[in-house]
Amino acid sequence: MRRREFIAGLGATAAWPHAARAQRPPVPVVGYLGNYGLGGVAVPIEEPLRAAVLKGLAETGFVEERNVAIEYRWVEGQNERLPAILRDLIERRVAVLATVGSTAMALAAKAATQTIPIVFRIGGDPVARGLVSSLNMPGGNVTGTTTLGVELGPKRLEMLRELLPTAATVALFTNPRNANAAAETREIEATAKVLGVRLLVLNATSPSELDVAFEKMIQQDVRGLLNAADPFIISQRDRIVALAARRAIPGVYSTLPFLEAGGLMFYGVDSTEAYRLVGTYVGRILKGEKPADLPVQQSTKVELVINLKVAKAAGIAIPTALLVRADEVIE
Repeated sequence: MRRREFIAGLGATAAWPHAARAQRPPVPVVGYLGNYGLGGVAVPIEEPLRAAVLKGLAETGFVEERNVAIEYRWVEGQNERLPAILRDLIERRVAVLATVGSTAMALAAKAATQTIPIVFRIGGDPVARGLVSSLNMPGGNVTGTTTLGVELGPKRLEMLRELLPTAATVALFTNPRNANAAAETREIEATAKVLGVRLLVLNATSPSELDVAFEKMIQQDVRGLLNAADPFIISQRDRIVALAARRAIPGVYSTLPFLEAGGLMFYGVDSTEAYRLVGTYVGRILKGEKPADLPVQQSTKVELVINLKVAKAAGIAIPTALLVRADEVIE
């Protein structure tokens, strides 16, 4: 812009009536609790999910930095930080809280406020977790979307069994601090008994524990690997996949980024759709609807993706039955 035009623009701005500026409506602020990021920027694994929330907001007429502001907070798997993070957002008088990272986030938000609307995204049953009274009539200040979670663990074990029919022992990485950990482990253990497979449950709450866990896997002659859908474990996907590849242990993983890191198979939910639905609910609440009147939405779409390139490099033959059922095969 030329200097003369810039000065002319300043003059025009100075001429605006003070009353017109005062009448400009305030921009609502949304508090966003996600898993991984720095400041207002999501890391690559998180960015498609954040973008899906923004897409849902846009569908209801709200665009970030135009007519809605978003305060991003990233928990990074450290749930002990949640109370302080939530206090900060509440003091900033956010209009809505979007807790999209985990059940722990949603529960902490509900404990922190009974007045600010909360829209969650969790895997599992929000009624059983005490988040809402019922799916159709949530009641209170909380609603959101739920995806299949604990229910998919046994199915992953069945697929691992198809892939490795002679494997006697398989391992499950889980984080005991996760609200769904105990229930998911019970479900998978029950399926392991039916299939006649020994399940080695390995707790992982820090990177150092992963090294110890893999040493146990070698000692116990583990032939296959599963992981729980936990933010910390997902954050360690590069390390887990690399250690598994080094020891020739194939895995069926709970999130697609494990395949992007070089994993073999993914079976899980289409997360982006659930996050988009969060955005639409946040927008509807900003327009005046009440969380108590918005039924919890259930996203049930699941996908099977097989990285055939990894299988060939590792000398693993993928059964035809699995290939036929796959929604996508990476070659």
